[in-house]
Amino acid sequence: MKIDRFLQLFIVKEKKFYPLYISQLKNINEATDELKSLFLETNYDRQKEYYQKINALEEKGDKITANIYEEVNKTFVTPFDREDIHVLASKIDTFLDFIHDAARKQVMYKPKTTYKDTITIVDFILEDAVYLQKIVMNLEDINKKRDEILKLCKKIKDIERRVDELYEDFNGFLFENEKDAIELVKHKNIVQSLEDTTDRAKEIGDTIRSIIVKLA
Repeated sequence: MKIDRFLQLFIVKEKKFYPLYISQLKNINEATDELKSLFLETNYDRQKEYYQKINALEEKGDKITANIYEEVNKTFVTPFDREDIHVLASKIDTFLDFIHDAARKQVMYKPKTTYKDTITIVDFILEDAVYLQKIVMNLEDINKKRDEILKLCKKIKDIERRVDELYEDFNGFLFENEKDAIELVKHKNIVQSLEDTTDRAKEIGDTIRSIIVKLA
């Protein structure tokens, strides 16, 4: 064991980061609920209202992330590597950015219909958010909850794989059945944004797994 690792066992580590991560994911779960409502809504004015709520949550998320960065800079002993604290906060913030972008595209493009597969991917994003919230709630006991956290990370990875398959199938369906070229482009861009969002969730899971390896 390295000397610095040994010494850290006897130093009280700052725990203020855990509530901040939990706040990030609570905020994201609210955003994903609004995202689902937006994609189910057929009234355009109501869609815009849901988007404005997501926009406000995205701004709130930026402030929480900035708070984490600030705390890292002024904290002497962090619960795990300070670079990892920064990276994890950034990855979580990016996940919210992509949720916001998917909502923006749905409102901006105004597709004439919303396909069932699109809603299915939105549901997967909601699942990602729930799993990630469970993970950050266990971060303080990351060594004791290691196996539980890794199982949740695997579920997020499985979602990403399933969405990749669904995305490919949906694109095939679009090019075969959507005769309106403009509508085809709209749907392709929207579903691409949603698929990218699940990729960002997987990146958070990958970051968590990396932290666990370092702490082992």
